[in-house]
Amino acid sequence: MDFFWGAFFSILPTVALGLIFWVIMRSIIRADRTERKVYAEIEAEERARLGLEKPTT
Repeated sequence: MDFFWGAFFSILPTVALGLIFWVIMRSIIRADRTERKVYAEIEAEERARLGLEKPTT
């Protein structure tokens, strides 16, 4: 049982850092996605207000 706890505590920091990295990256990606969505909505409102067409891609 002593071997199990030694192995567990040696892996724990790596797993914890991996989870922290994952949470940070997830929040950055979600914030970027939300920002792009809001920017597109604002741009669509401005184009409608000015009577412009949608941009072609």
